[in-house]
Amino acid sequence: MSRFWSPFVHDLVPYVPGEQPKLSRLVKLNTNENPYGPSPRALEAIRAATDDSLKLYPDPDSSVLKQAIANYYSVDVSQVFVGNGSDEVLAHLFLGFFKQDKPLLFPDITYSFYKVYCGLYQIDYQAVALADDFSIDLNAFPANNGGIIFPNPNAPTGMPLPLADIEALLQRNTESLVVVDEAYVDFGADTAIALVNRYPNLLVTQTLSKSRSLAGMRIGLAVGQAPLIEALERIKNSFNSYPLDKLAIVAGAAAFEDQAWFRDTCQKVIDSREQVRDGLIQRGFNVLPSAANFIFARHTTRSGADLAAALRKHGVIVRHFSKPERISDFLRITIGTPEQNQALFEALDAEL
Repeated sequence: MSRFWSPFVHDLVPYVPGEQPKLSRLVKLNTNENPYGPSPRALEAIRAATDDSLKLYPDPDSSVLKQAIANYYSVDVSQVFVGNGSDEVLAHLFLGFFKQDKPLLFPDITYSFYKVYCGLYQIDYQAVALADDFSIDLNAFPANNGGIIFPNPNAPTGMPLPLADIEALLQRNTESLVVVDEAYVDFGADTAIALVNRYPNLLVTQTLSKSRSLAGMRIGLAVGQAPLIEALERIKNSFNSYPLDKLAIVAGAAAFEDQAWFRDTCQKVIDSREQVRDGLIQRGFNVLPSAANFIFARHTTRSGADLAAALRKHGVIVRHFSKPERISDFLRITIGTPEQNQALFEALDAEL
């Protein structure tokens, strides 16, 4: 610990991302990356933009990317915000909307970065317990709140919420912001962007890291009514007025424009997910229903920590969460290529 640290830094509990191992021969099923590459059009856009113009600052408004997103979702460009991955977008909205006199609400088992942002920005929060079946029960969220945020599908469970349940929440929770974090929505859930024009307190965030295979570019977005987006822009321009570089802007725009590649790769992941689900059930796992590019499952006789360590001996890495205790026997398994999924099954068969 540095003696120059402030008490504030000392008390922070940072987010711990999934391991990025250095060994290339491992079957990496721990960080929910898409096993299929980016759109060829995105890669070509990057190559075309890699020229002498990189000596200049990028467009601070990322206009080309915003327009591509607006076109895709049939919203006005004034309703779109972009940032360095959805995590930066989330950071801005936590600062801009959730520093309230009342607590922020989110599920007790969910994306652990939410607690980290609350610590960073000193935001009071209340964790709302998942239902017994690990689903998010929006009826359990108290009306007296300073905001609500949840992923759809949830992470790490992968379980989706019907759009009707989200709309019902918006109809009864009108005095605070509701954020739907849709990092995995394209693998089987319905986007709440369809509701933004009807609900001024709805903000939807997404990322291009998962369904559009651009995790290495760090591109995130938010869609909501123009006043919400204006608040995010004010924070962005008070923090970093050039959040996205030129290559990310053109790659993201091309990825949204190449709908055929997007649909094809998402469907491959969905098809493989169902095959992995069936294979895990056959091997003695209880598997939660998933609409994401991963599965959350626990074995009926083996502990999660034991199985994660055993799989690693076979060169297969999955994600194990030791806390909270309620999920300590679960493994979060990213859906890979058919070859990677088969390697997972072979490793399990050698251990079970």
